[in-house]
Amino acid sequence: MVDKARHWYAVHTYSGYEDAVARYLKQRVDSLAMNDKIFNIIVPKETKIKIKNGKRRTAEEKIYPGYVLVEMVLTEDSWYVVRNTPRVTGFVGSDSTTPTPLSQAEIDGLMGRIGAGKEAKFNVDLQVGETVKITDGPFKDYDAKVSEVDQEKGKVKVLVGIFGRDTVVELDSLQVQKL
Repeated sequence: MVDKARHWYAVHTYSGYEDAVARYLKQRVDSLAMNDKIFNIIVPKETKIKIKNGKRRTAEEKIYPGYVLVEMVLTEDSWYVVRNTPRVTGFVGSDSTTPTPLSQAEIDGLMGRIGAGKEAKFNVDLQVGETVKITDGPFKDYDAKVSEVDQEKGKVKVLVGIFGRDTVVELDSLQVQKL
């Protein structure tokens, strides 16, 4: 089972315990002097902007709940240390003897998502066709129907009934609320 190259492995954990597993594993690496075999331990998260009740807030969301990524050189010792960390249920893609490393393309894509988290993403909780009330701006207190949602910019296009006709108005998602 000895592979002298560093690879990333996905480790399955109890759901909700990803941060605790990462903390336990870091402590075990330090106390068992495994720093030369186990290098990085990451809980993959990305930052998103959520808009709820008219308030904009940023929140970190786990990309893969129930998983922790570990960069390590696979040996009997390093495998044993990770496998026997509290709340770890096993390696992903492994039979009972040899864990399967993640491909470089998977790691690059994941690191891109984690790095991209620095500019948070909007998470607008509106659907096309939903009726909303405009809470700000020149059309305040008008009811409108959502025609388009731009998650990237946090904007929505709504149809407002003016003079018997639907008119498209682009608003910030904070300017509308669900009915």
